[in-house]
Amino acid sequence: MDHVPVASGTGPLGGPAVTADATDASAEQDLAEIFRRHHAALVRLAVLLLRDLPAAEDVIQDVFARVQAKPGPRFEPGRELPYLRACVINGCRSVHRRNVVRHRVAAAWKLADSDLTQQSAEAEVIRAEERREVLAALAALPVRRREVLILRYYLGLSEAEIAATLGISQGTVKSSAARGIAAIARQIGEES
Repeated sequence: MDHVPVASGTGPLGGPAVTADATDASAEQDLAEIFRRHHAALVRLAVLLLRDLPAAEDVIQDVFARVQAKPGPRFEPGRELPYLRACVINGCRSVHRRNVVRHRVAAAWKLADSDLTQQSAEAEVIRAEERREVLAALAALPVRRREVLILRYYLGLSEAEIAATLGISQGTVKSSAARGIAAIARQIGEES
């Protein structure tokens, strides 16, 4: 788009006339200087929010591209950095939202795929019988061993978390788990 000079010759105060092209060039130079001064700090902010350098750099690039495309005055004088920080924070929030949606969609697809690969009725009956045997063997264990195995394999807690939950040492957690698994293996092996 060709810019039409705002005035020709001299300006209203007798100085040189300012054209739209000159104003645009000045604004571009100002934005380039702001970019040079604040780019590193804005990338650090985005990295702290996203914990991903490439994604942080993408957010910064998008922010400056949007600011450059914005018509008219871009920010209030002296308020560039707070404005850019707010833009970066909003951009990082958008990345987080997209990631949440992406993970939900991926989980839904994974669930749908697992539904398509269901096993035969016979396999389901065998698995249910094995599960019943394990649960019966688990119920026959002493309370401490049963608690340790349930916390470890059903809730997925670490040895340290189990120790803190039950108020016992990690060594006791390890020995209780080992003895409980051995007892279940013996009982299931005896029934088979």
